[in-house]
Amino acid sequence: MHKIDASGIRKVFDLATKMKNPINLSIGQPHFDTPDSVKRALCQAVDEGRNVYSQSQGIAPLREGLLQEFVAPLGHADRELFVTSGTSGGLMLALSVLVNPGDEVIAFDPWFVMYKHLVTLAGGTCVQIDTYPDFKIDLNKVRDAITPLTKAILCNSPCNPTGYVASEEELKGLADLAREKNICLISDEIYRVFCYDKPFVSPVKWNDQTIVIDGFSKSHSMTGLRLGFAHGPSHVIQQMIKLQQFTFVCAPQPVQWAGLAALKCDVSDRVANYARNREFLLKELGGIYDIRGSGGAFYLFIKAPWGTGTEFVSKAIENELLIIPGNVFSQHDSHFRVSFAADESTLQRGAEILKRIASRP
Repeated sequence: MHKIDASGIRKVFDLATKMKNPINLSIGQPHFDTPDSVKRALCQAVDEGRNVYSQSQGIAPLREGLLQEFVAPLGHADRELFVTSGTSGGLMLALSVLVNPGDEVIAFDPWFVMYKHLVTLAGGTCVQIDTYPDFKIDLNKVRDAITPLTKAILCNSPCNPTGYVASEEELKGLADLAREKNICLISDEIYRVFCYDKPFVSPVKWNDQTIVIDGFSKSHSMTGLRLGFAHGPSHVIQQMIKLQQFTFVCAPQPVQWAGLAALKCDVSDRVANYARNREFLLKELGGIYDIRGSGGAFYLFIKAPWGTGTEFVSKAIENELLIIPGNVFSQHDSHFRVSFAADESTLQRGAEILKRIASRP
């Protein structure tokens, strides 16, 4: 644990405690409430006494629904699925069963804040591949980074924090390379529904050994309910289920019944709202700031127009705008992350402040 540094994000929130009326564009969760049908299903499960442990792999109706929607279309002969306690739980289980002390895991910088630390927790080393300035996957860099110690590659598309959506060419190349080198490809697909310019594509299309981590948190505004799922080759998934049995035990059973209701929800109106929010910010800030990526998820990862990312964020916080410095997600301190999971008024106020402080003070 002493190898894990939480100081970056802590500094931001320490600064935020001094804010009187913050405009919060930092949060990594939807601003919509959980769908009513999901809340009703959760309450019904509690009322009906479904408050005990489920099987470690999850309740049968939810697993069957997920298998039909996400696994059956792949046509893989050897693919198993189970329910996890959030996508973070799924990631932790995957890395814990794959990584031995001294192994290496490749991740793309900027990365989701947990990747580096979960690799450390498993006793591995996170090998970071720089994707600046466009956040594209350079397959030559990946090939060069692979060593005899490389155990896995972490892929996140659409990406947090950049919003970058990898192309079919990039994902196919990554899938092919992982298969060629007999390295596990872990695809974090939690932002799958938030693709604004082109359809979502998973690398599992080209590599049947890919482990997919997904969930309901972002798509269905269920971040606090902790419900995810993972699917992959059975020999790995069986070990993940075994470890879940002796750690998380299972995902909360009432929440699993809520997930069954979530499978039937249409969230396209929410995705359309985020698409409009993205367009608004790109229109307001695009001529002032250097913005790359932004094809998916609900973030913009913006280059600071002056100073470091941390210095710029400090200035924003002085103006009551809460955003996250890029070094929380990266080896570099050159950018900052803005979340557009917010209502129209909040976005307008935030954009006005960003326009005001864009010039060097």
